[in-house]
Amino acid sequence: MPFENWKEDLEMNRTSKDYFFAQNLQSPIPMDERENFDGLKYYPPDPTFYFELDFHEHAKKESIQIQDTKENMRTLIRWGKFIFKIDGKEYILQAYKSDPNEKHFFVPFRDATSGKETYGAGKYLDLDEKNSKNGMGKWILDFNLAYNPFCAYNEDYACPFVTPENWLKVPILAGEKKYHD
Repeated sequence: MPFENWKEDLEMNRTSKDYFFAQNLQSPIPMDERENFDGLKYYPPDPTFYFELDFHEHAKKESIQIQDTKENMRTLIRWGKFIFKIDGKEYILQAYKSDPNEKHFFVPFRDATSGKETYGAGKYLDLDEKNSKNGMGKWILDFNLAYNPFCAYNEDYACPFVTPENWLKVPILAGEKKYHD
């Protein structure tokens, strides 16, 4: 997503997602709530939460076990990390794969808004080589695209919890907010 069209692309992404959640049979919104569904709640687009970063791949890939909301254990591979700054302070987020051959990264995180303005268990980012890299080989880490897992909308879904290594002490005022207050 080139930055020059960033805000328009973000708004289009949100409109498309709201339509999917309202109309699609695979939507996580329970059927009895869809009639009154008028879209997800988001923070306003904020370019201060958009980063173009180097990816720091780990020399040694470690498998970790993560529990999900249905008490199942999932295995993820800690593949590398992103290092970024907010208000001059450095933060790190680990990126995971569930299979070494995947071409995308799963970046779950919690922040200072979790459980208050945003879903308590955290939010997710999905990054893939095709759509999440700029023309210079940098990865785009855009918190404005952070989304709630399906279990935030419907308890029938099982979603992995965020490991403590991806708990940020800073508020990330970007992406989706809580579905229910």
